[in-house]
This record gives sequence, C-alpha cells and structure tokens, in this order.
Amino acid sequence: MSSPPVAPPGWSRWLVPPAALSVHLSIGQAYAWSVFKPPLESALNLSGTESALPFQLAIVMLGLSAAFGGTLVERNGPRWAMTVALICFSTGFLISALGAETKQYWLIVLGYGFVGGIGLGIGYISPVSTLIKWFPDRPGMATGIAIMGFGGGALIASPWSAQMLSSFGGDNDGIALAFLVHGLAYAVFMTLGVLLIRVPRSEKPVADAPSAFEGAQVSANTAIRTPQFWCLWVVLCMNVTAGIGILEKAAPMITDFFADSSTPVTVSAAAGFVALLSAANMAGRIGWSSTSDLIGRKNIYRVYLGVGALMYLLITLFGDSSKPLFILCALVILSFYGGGFATVPAYLKDLFGTYQVGAIHGRLLTAWSLAGVLGPLIVNWIADHQKDAGKHGGDLYTLSFGIMIGLLVIGFVANELIRPVNVRHHIPAPREAVDVEREQPA
Repeated sequence: MSSPPVAPPGWSRWLVPPAALSVHLSIGQAYAWSVFKPPLESALNLSGTESALPFQLAIVMLGLSAAFGGTLVERNGPRWAMTVALICFSTGFLISALGAETKQYWLIVLGYGFVGGIGLGIGYISPVSTLIKWFPDRPGMATGIAIMGFGGGALIASPWSAQMLSSFGGDNDGIALAFLVHGLAYAVFMTLGVLLIRVPRSEKPVADAPSAFEGAQVSANTAIRTPQFWCLWVVLCMNVTAGIGILEKAAPMITDFFADSSTPVTVSAAAGFVALLSAANMAGRIGWSSTSDLIGRKNIYRVYLGVGALMYLLITLFGDSSKPLFILCALVILSFYGGGFATVPAYLKDLFGTYQVGAIHGRLLTAWSLAGVLGPLIVNWIADHQKDAGKHGGDLYTLSFGIMIGLLVIGFVANELIRPVNVRHHIPAPREAVDVEREQPA
C-alpha cells in the first residue's frame, strides 16, 4: 500500500473506471439516508432536523477529510486511499449498528457521520487524479463515469435498505441489523476496487492522446490563493446546497406535497421516488460531464445554475398541483446536482492542470461540507417551523425553495467571473509520470 501500483505494459485504461465505480457505488449509499429517517424518528423519537444530523456530519467530514487528505492521496496513490476509505466507511456502519441496537443515537452520529464521513471523503477523491491522467483526452467523461457511481449508489441502496427494513422491522433491532449488513457487504464490494486500481506508466497512456501534463500547471497551495478557486468554490457550494436540500428529505417531501391530494404517496412510492432521483443524479454525472467535453465547463455550469433556478421556481408555483411536474423538475435538479460534481474535476484540470488536481479537488470539496449542512438545515428547519405554525403540504417548502433560487443565482454570477489563471501562478510541467515509467521494469 506504500506506493501506487503501476499498470503493466498493455494494461487497458478501461479497467480503471470499474475500479473507481466499486468504491463510488458503495459510498454513494449516503444518498439513500432519507430511507432511514422515518424509522429512526419513530424508533428513537427524533425530529426531522435531528434525524438529518448523521447525514449532515458525514457530508461535513467528506469535505474536511478530502481537503486534509488530498495531498496524502496524491502522495500515497489510489490503492492506499481506497483501503482507508473501505476501513472507515464499513466501520462507520458497524458503530451505527451498535448505536441503533443500544438506542444510543450519538453512536449513530459518530459512526455514520464522523467515521463513515472520513471514508466518504477519502474514497470520493481516491480515483479522480488517476482517472484524469488515464484519460487526458476526455477528462469530463472519465470522472463522470466514476463519480456517476456515487450518484447511483442510492439507486441500489434505497430499495435494498427499504427491503431490509421491511424484512427486519423498523424498530431499533431491525435498523441495527440493516446497518450491520450494509457495513459487511460494502467492505467486500470495495475490495474489488482496491485490487483492480492501477496508475499509468507514462504521461501519455494512449499514443494519440495529449499528454496528461499538457497546459498550465498550478500547485495546490498556489491554487487556493487564486480568485478562480474561490469562484469555483462558490459555484459548487450553491449548486450542491440546492440539490442536497431535496435529496436529503426526498421521501418525506414528496409525501408532504401530496398528502392532501386524492392520490397520496405511499411509503414504497416515496422510496421509489428516492431511487428515481438517484437515477437522475447518476445519469447527470455521466451525461452532463461528457457534454462538458464538447461545449466547455463554463457553459455547462450556466445550464446547471440557470435552468436549475427555473426548475425550483416551477416547483414552488405549481409543484403541489401536478405530481408529474414535481417529479420532472426534481429529476432535472438532481441531474444538474450530479453533473456539477462530475464536471468540477475537469473544470479544475482546465484551470490548474493535472499536477496536484487531486489535492486541489479535495480542498474544493470543503464547499460540499458547508452545503451538506446548509441544504438539509434550510429545508428541515424551515419545514419544522412551518409545521409548528400550522402549515402543511407544499407550503412547508415555499420559503426554502425561494432561498434555493437565490443561491443558484449567486452561483451563476460566480461562474461568470471565472477566467484563466494568471501565468504568474504556473509552474513547469512536472515529469513524475515519466520518472515512474523509467523506474519500472519493461
């Protein structure tokens, strides 16, 4: 684990995305947390805001561990990072299982939120730099394939978790058993990525592709002192806050919106809605990020932020009167949410090069930490207070959705302010990949 495994001659670069997917599909379970919210609230007598705490802390730790661990990931390589992610993520579930069994909610917060959140952060950034170096000709597509797994993780986990809770029961014993199964199963699946991952032997893994170190190169310490980094930080934070606000409360939200209609949403249908959102999240990650290779990163973020604000406006005005409209707008918002995540590594590569793109990406994900608190807090806190004020249905979310529109507009302006990095921040193109190749036997 002390040094990254170098691909032997003839190794196919198309084996690297599946390795990344095995990790991202596992840690993407975080997006299915809303399935656990109702049983936890019932079994442990929690409010909506309290039941969101493990998820919020997990996202905070994702950003912080990615920021502080990004340089270690660059130094030690993707296999080391994937191993750390495996241990932390699975252990987090096991601690949570103990917490549910003993009715100690703080253990669930500690396990899923803190320990598991570290696994989320290290696992999330573990393959990004490697993928960009393997696919210098199509960085948006490459990172989209891997990060698609994070968005698609809930597509598997949501119905799987719902079925387990149905079979094991929604009391504390059933929740504990579901957590235990999750921890063990994900440990096995993530091991596949640990065993399969490789780094390229040279800076040109494909003969007719550009060099992985072509163009401007900026170190991580320098990048965080540029206005481009902080403008992109704001863009990511606003886009994530707008998307995660829906995703974290998806199941109870759609139930609330149509509770007074002639066709209220059942528990199983709400879980299906979560799965649909995960599918949109996943499809957006590969679809929109691949599109960014064709139309450019700034243009694609104009779509994410501008059209996203329009979708929120449509839900606010007409969402509770039309179930298809509500679902369609939510799916579009989540596709932009996922696309934003998948496109940002390529945006960073365009601005700062590949030299320390993993470390820069890790630092940028602190925007996700803040958004992981802001999004659920805005939606849950306002909904709880609106409910106390006697409101119901879609009125619980009108104010919070208006705030989301404003945040997306702020992100749109920040994206417009991004310009190429000044040449004074550039460093000579690094040659680490060539050095690695020379050190390896033929």
